[in-house]
Order: sequence, then structure tokens, then C-alpha cells
Amino acid sequence: MTTGEQATTTYAALLRGINVGGNKKVPMAELRTLIEGLGFDAVRTYLQSGNAVFAAGHGDEESLAGEIAKAVEQHFGFTVDVIVRDHAHLRAIKNNCPFPASELEAKQLHVTYFSTPVDEIRFADIDQAAHLPEEFRLGDRALYLYAPDGLGRSRLAEQLAKPRYLKGVIATTRNWNTVVKLVELTEDETPGK
Repeated sequence: MTTGEQATTTYAALLRGINVGGNKKVPMAELRTLIEGLGFDAVRTYLQSGNAVFAAGHGDEESLAGEIAKAVEQHFGFTVDVIVRDHAHLRAIKNNCPFPASELEAKQLHVTYFSTPVDEIRFADIDQAAHLPEEFRLGDRALYLYAPDGLGRSRLAEQLAKPRYLKGVIATTRNWNTVVKLVELTEDETPGK
């Protein structure tokens, strides 16, 4: 870092519900250009499902999410919920997984990232035993879901996604491969890579 340069932090922006079933189409090249236009560095995207990594020398997770959401709405003409998390949070989510991730297929393990903290009371009326072998556990602004037959066949995932459980919170889910990749992508804080 040269004199006068501000320290930067690497973040992942998780956009909810884009490029699903032909709705809310956001080409990743356009998203990268849009985020670069906000003054962020080292912008990269991962997959087509709304994962962008960038470095910023200002703001916090909430204000950065707001900036990106506003830019997406202005550019594409529709609203998209955005959650921004820094490398330390993403790494902690990976490292604190309550399930044996190394023994499972990526399609069996998912993390739902929440915009704010959630507690067990929110999900208290879900009968976990009725859904076994599927299980969920809460983490720091996250929910871990073990779905042995995959997310698409998960009755528990369907239950957890009901609006009454997500009232007042933004939630977006990623499979374990994406969870791990976002940790890797945010680890490298060298701009331009």
C-alpha cells in the first residue's frame, strides 16, 4: 500500500433471486461493470447465480449492500435483495459448519445467509424430527441445511422458505461448493487478480 492509499477489505455480494427461471436476468459481465462503476476494485463474479467479489476501502456490509442494490435497480429496472459479507465472516461460516462437510456431497449441504441475526424462536414451530434425516442448525446470520437428497427434493427447505419464517429478513441460499469458493475468492485481496 502506497502513501495515501486506504486499506481495502474484500467482500462477497450475494444477490438474491437473479437469473432463476428466466426472471431478473443479470448478465455477470454487466454486473462486474456495474460494481466497478461504484468505485470498487478487483471485481469478479462466480457462477450465474449472483455472487460477486470486490474490494472496497469504505463502507460497511449494510451500506455496501445498499449501494449495489440501488445500482442494480437503476441499471436493470428491478429490485434485487443484496447481502454483503466480508472474508472473515465467510470463513467463519465455513469453519463453524455443524455438519461434517468433508464427508458430504456439496449438493447435500447448503447455507442460507441472513441480512440480520436470527434465533431459534423464529423456527420454533418446525418439527425437526418429522423431517429427519434432513436437519438444520443456526449460525452467525446463517442457517446450515443438511438435505441428503438435495435442495430440490427437500421438504425441510420448503418449510424453512415460507414467508412467515423469513419475515423482516433477507435470506439467500448457496450450496457448499459456493460457500467454499466465496471464502477462497475473498481471501485474495490483491486488486486486479
